[in-house]
Amino acid sequence: VFTWGKGGHGCLGHGEDLSNQLLPKKVEAFAEQRVVAASAGEHHSLALTADGAVWSWGLGGFGKLGHGDQQQQQLPKKIEGFAGQRVV
Repeated sequence: VFTWGKGGHGCLGHGEDLSNQLLPKKVEAFAEQRVVAASAGEHHSLALTADGAVWSWGLGGFGKLGHGDQQQQQLPKKIEGFAGQRVV
């Protein structure tokens, strides 16, 4: 997975690097994962990996990242609410 654009709020998934990315940059959190689908909102992103796990990162207001809180996630984080389920 590669992301680029506005880096604020961790929405690009590059951890502490919140800078804007003018060129595609690899999201290292998925180096050992096979991502089969991805989607991006204005301030957050989601990815589905081949094992059926759903990951989210970015601005977490209103619980939109699915982690049961409103925290910002600067790196992709697995959504535990789907644990034991295979999402397709």
